Amino acid sequence: QVQLVESGGGLVQAGGSLRLSCAASGRTFSSYRMGWFRQAPGKEREFVAAISWSDGSTYYADSVKGRFTISRDNAKNTVLLQMNSLKPEDTAVYYCAAAPSGGLSVITFRYDYWGQGTQVTVSS
Repeated sequence: QVQLVESGGGLVQAGGSLRLSCAASGRTFSSYRMGWFRQAPGKEREFVAAISWSDGSTYYADSVKGRFTISRDNAKNTVLLQMNSLKPEDTAVYYCAAAPSGGLSVITFRYDYWGQGTQVTVSS
């Protein structure tokens, strides 16, 4: 049973930083791809960033490129999302997701496992 647990959300002023963590358990994740998505009130869930657990390759949404960095800690089975220069429009619930195989994807239904989400609020 794959379990994903996010942490690190909170309230921050515009221009500030937060680091989200996703602790993964229940499987060997060496072949998985991992993603971060977010969902603001009244909006659809959208892709933020993805990483291949095997080779560390990454992909970002244009809206966060240059501000957010996704990484993984193999020893701790953890995926991180470092968020800098935060904007009010980054306010959302952020979700960690995992898929057993395939290339990096921006599509929600290509991910089989999801965490419960963590709230990020950026004040202006």
